[in-house]
Amino acid sequence: MKIGIFGGSFNPIHNGHMNLALSAKDQLGLDRVIIMPSGTAPHKSSSEYAPAEDRLSMCRLAAEEHDCFEVSDYEIRRKGKSYTVYTAEYLKKIFPDDELFLLVGSDMLLSFESWFRYRDILSLVSLAAVSREGNDAKELYETAENLSDFGRVFVVKTSAVVISSSEIRNMIKNNGDFACYLNEKVVKYIMLKNLYT
Repeated sequence: MKIGIFGGSFNPIHNGHMNLALSAKDQLGLDRVIIMPSGTAPHKSSSEYAPAEDRLSMCRLAAEEHDCFEVSDYEIRRKGKSYTVYTAEYLKKIFPDDELFLLVGSDMLLSFESWFRYRDILSLVSLAAVSREGNDAKELYETAENLSDFGRVFVVKTSAVVISSSEIRNMIKNNGDFACYLNEKVVKYIMLKNLYT
């Protein structure tokens, strides 16, 4: 099987995330995509985060509409910082005979060489960077070529969804209209739990 691994803070998960995952599934021929909300990210303040269980619940609600999606709580259950290499090692043990694809945004590919043990990551999984901006293609392909000495790197193109989780959080905090950027069930969950206010 070909399995996509889509990690992130998902704080909250929004339509841009889902569009990215679906584009990667179609273009790479993935059989399934595992959405994996992060625990404690090494580069972010925990004060920015909704509680882990809420982010996990929102991911599950967003994934319900797609049979090919499943949600893992592995990184949330892990103690300590969520370094990608540890997750890749864990998944390779769980799926030793399957081809794993780590799905990342284009900005993540451009900074990938700064990731903890990035060469080890590329020895365990293929890297698939999803480009949401038309003007970054040249730099992405050059970076992918440079990293290909250590493993397989793909660039997936998708239509741009100009929204970020931080912008959505600001909209919620300031009573703006954010519903169009999120799954309807996720919107109801945020309102029910009074998140990001």
